[in-house]
Amino acid sequence: MVPPSTNEQPQQRSVLEMYGYRLGQTLGRGTYAEVLSASSERHGTDVAIKIVSKKLAPREYINTFMPRELHVARLLKHPNIVRFFQSIETTNHVYLIMEKITNGDLLEEIRKKRVIDEQRAGKWFYQMSSAVQYIHSRGVAHRDMKCENLMLDSNWDIKLADFGFARAQIWTEDGRPVLSETYCGSYAYVPPEILMCKPYHPTQSDIWALGVILYVMMYGTLPFNDATYQTLLSEALRGPNFPHTRAVREEVKSLIVSICQKENRDRMTVREILSHQWVSRFKTPGTNTARITNQ
Repeated sequence: MVPPSTNEQPQQRSVLEMYGYRLGQTLGRGTYAEVLSASSERHGTDVAIKIVSKKLAPREYINTFMPRELHVARLLKHPNIVRFFQSIETTNHVYLIMEKITNGDLLEEIRKKRVIDEQRAGKWFYQMSSAVQYIHSRGVAHRDMKCENLMLDSNWDIKLADFGFARAQIWTEDGRPVLSETYCGSYAYVPPEILMCKPYHPTQSDIWALGVILYVMMYGTLPFNDATYQTLLSEALRGPNFPHTRAVREEVKSLIVSICQKENRDRMTVREILSHQWVSRFKTPGTNTARITNQ
């Protein structure tokens, strides 16, 4: 992102301080946004503030994706979802105030460790599956599940983030699925029906991605070669292969295969994933998963 002008910086600080935020260091910059650390007496915690420039951001983002993300963020409250506190809009900027994440994202952790040990992989897989079950119960699908959108908080727990491609109202009033024809997400994580541009139910995108993410944690690489579209589609239709370079339990391999079925009707549901013998052993005592009526 182009650094804010000397005139904009005091204005931004004034707006945020008026709402009780004491600004800290810059956490990151992008093409049209920057993220600042801040403390908040009102929320009683440190927060991250994403400052989006209306002048620099694409119109589609300002008019479509950001309003969708804000709408969805206000619907959701779960221990494994990055908490959204508040949005502030001015003439030139939109300020998104959310929970501050201190330990980066899952992809960064995999790159550092190469693979994730079974205990942590199981814990994190249970947490992300619980978050997915919850959002589906609230009528929301994420549609961009990937390692980069799974953050790690100060307790090294998973937090699902970035709902810019999320879809709400995924069920009709009588409980039938509403199909989507918006083909979004990162290709390496999407199911075959999206690669083939077929109408799909958004929850299926999230479920397939869970299988891909579990594979990446256990093996340190993607299950399907995404060098070309045709190769990716061919391998996704074939199903995952498991290298012999690392010993992984057969029950984990069979779980991945059961999630990454080429036909969506053959895939496990999130309820079934959370009840799987390997996954369920990582459930934190005293926690309950969301009740799902449409799965």
